[in-house]
Amino acid sequence: MTTLPPLSLYIHTPWCVRKCPYCDFNSHESGRDALPESAYLQALLDDLDQDLALARGRELVAIFIGGGTPSLLSPAFYRTLLAEIRQRLGFAADIEITMEANPGTTEQQRFSGYRDAGINRLSLGVQSFQQAQLEALGRIHGGEEAVRAVTQARAAGFDNLNIDIMHGLPGQTPALALDDLEQALALAPEHLSWYQLTLEPNTAFHARPPTLPEEETLWDIQDLGHERLLQAGLKRYEISAYARPGQHSRHNLNYWRFGDYLGIGAGAHGKLSHVDENGQWTVERRWKTRQPEAYLQRRHDMRGFVAGKREVTAEELPLEFCMNALRLTDGVEARLWQAHTGQPSAALHERVQGSVKKGLLQETSEKLQPTPQGLLFLNELLADISSD
Repeated sequence: MTTLPPLSLYIHTPWCVRKCPYCDFNSHESGRDALPESAYLQALLDDLDQDLALARGRELVAIFIGGGTPSLLSPAFYRTLLAEIRQRLGFAADIEITMEANPGTTEQQRFSGYRDAGINRLSLGVQSFQQAQLEALGRIHGGEEAVRAVTQARAAGFDNLNIDIMHGLPGQTPALALDDLEQALALAPEHLSWYQLTLEPNTAFHARPPTLPEEETLWDIQDLGHERLLQAGLKRYEISAYARPGQHSRHNLNYWRFGDYLGIGAGAHGKLSHVDENGQWTVERRWKTRQPEAYLQRRHDMRGFVAGKREVTAEELPLEFCMNALRLTDGVEARLWQAHTGQPSAALHERVQGSVKKGLLQETSEKLQPTPQGLLFLNELLADISSD
C-alpha cells in the first residue's frame, strides 16, 4: 500500500494596512477600514469544500494562516473558521496552528481571543527594532510596539513564538544587525526567522532600489549573526530558520520535505500527491484566484475558486523535491525521495553525482544533505540536479 505524505493547510489573508515596499506577496492595502469578514469566512469554507475530495480523508498535521496581515481579522472570525475546518477534516492530536501577526495591529484582548480560538503558535513580523530601519521598510510599528506585542502574546498564553527579523537592510552595519538579533533574543523566542532583504520583481524597492550594504558587509552580518544565534541555543535547521530543540515549524518542515498542503484564500497555492489504482504517482499544483474582490465573487461562479492547476511532470520532480528539501541543513531521509515522488531512488542517485563530486552535497544510503558549501551555493547545486 502506498503511503501519501503528510497534509497541512495554508490559509491566506490578502489584506494589510499598508503595502511594504519590499513585499511581493499577494497583499492589498485596506488601511484600517473594516474588512468583509463574513463574506471572506464563507468564501474560505466554500473554497475548502471544493478541495475536500483532494484530502481523501487525511488528517491535518499543521495549519498556517499567512498574509497580508491575518491579525487584521477578529478572533471570532478564526474561532468560527477553525471550528468549521475541524468538522470537515481530522486534526492530528498535536496539530500546530500558526498565525502571522503584525505588531502594529494587535493588542492584549485580540491575542487572548486568538489563543482561545485554537491558534497555538504565533509568528510576529518584527523585521527590525531600529526606528530608521522600520521606516525605510514601510512598517507601521515601532520597536517598542514589537516588544509590547511579544509581552502581550506571552500573557495570552502563547508558548510557541516565532520572530521574523530581516538583515542586509538599507544603511545597516554589522553592529546594527547584531543589535536587532540581541533585542530579539532578549525576548526568548522559540523560533527565529532571520533572512536577508532581497529586491523582488514587481515591488516598490525593485522599481526604486534603496542603497543596500556591500557584499562584504552582508557576509560579515551573516557570519556574525549565525554564530550569535548558535550561542543563544537556536539551531539553524533551514537556510533562514533557527529554532530551539523541538520547536521547528511543522508546517514549514512539511513544505520543505515535499509534503502535501491544501491552499485556501485569495491567491493561495496548494500541492497534492495522487496515486491511482495502478500505483501511478502524480503531483499536482493548484492556485486560487488572486484579487480579493474577484475571489469573493467566485463563490457565485460555476468555475469555483481555482485559477489554475498543473501536473508536475516526472522530469520536473527531481528539481521540485530538491529545491525544497535541500534548504534543510540536516537534509532529508533518502527514503522521502521515493515516498514523496513515487520515483525509484536510483533516479535521484544518478542526478546528484555531479554535486557530490563538487563537494556541494553529501549522499549516504540514509540521507541526502547539502554541505555547508552547498547551502551557500544552493542555486548551483539545484542547477546540477535539474540538468540531464
